[in-house]
Amino acid sequence: MVSASGREAFPGAFVLPRFLRRPARYFTALATGRVGIRPHTGSVAACVFLAATGVYGMALGGHTHSVTQAVTTGAGFALEDVRVSGNVETSDIDILQQLGLDGSTSVVAISAHAAREKLLELPWVTDAQVQKIYPRGLSVVLTERKPVGIWQHGDMLSLIDARGDVIAPLTGARHADLPLYVGLGADRAADELEARLLFYPELRARVKAAIRIADRRWDLRLDNGVTLSLPEDNIGAALDRFAAFDAGRDVLSRDITAVDLRLADRVTLKLSEASFERRKQALEARAKAIKAESRS
Repeated sequence: MVSASGREAFPGAFVLPRFLRRPARYFTALATGRVGIRPHTGSVAACVFLAATGVYGMALGGHTHSVTQAVTTGAGFALEDVRVSGNVETSDIDILQQLGLDGSTSVVAISAHAAREKLLELPWVTDAQVQKIYPRGLSVVLTERKPVGIWQHGDMLSLIDARGDVIAPLTGARHADLPLYVGLGADRAADELEARLLFYPELRARVKAAIRIADRRWDLRLDNGVTLSLPEDNIGAALDRFAAFDAGRDVLSRDITAVDLRLADRVTLKLSEASFERRKQALEARAKAIKAESRS
């Protein structure tokens, strides 16, 4: 008897789940000889088993990368052409060493993502693009950080970018013409000062050193030795005031040593010693002339 659901109506009988019924029928037919096994099936199965065992063993022992590299290199995928562009401060040798490339490297075994992450660890590199070019090439395009100044902290000289972040120690005279930022906190405040000076390109071109005073304000040392003292706040207003005062006077070409802009209602000039003596003598001579004229 068969019930309405299609199952035999035997109370307590075990019924296989639907997804196991077809495999059960196949193995039953195989056991009774109604289904034949194709020739070489056992050999193929043994090979598959051994290959799977080998792959598992390589993965367990950490040799997958080495084996893949050796096999693909022998198959014609050995890396022979590395094209590097965009690097000015980073040498090709540093790039190759960072990527760990040698004569046995395979293009197939290289991970472009992992290579990019390694290149980003180089001090000058801010971005990198790595692309595999089959069968034997690799393209590396770098974007490097741009130094805008030299930060002096103690006896150390370091190159900094526009954000004030340290790039690398200063070596050689390649960047010696960059402006010098001196003092505690000068690296962190350099970007704000640079943003202000962009509105005064003529003055900016003459700045040779910016000295951070007590990490509160700046003294600018110009190319002629004159020191421009800026206030702690409202730097833009102080520079505007000096620009208006300097219009038509060419103050910075005069015989002075300092310009003080810290007071909001005035511009204070400090004369050089020679200029001060000349001015003193001129005032004394003028006073004598007035006195002599009053007597006559």
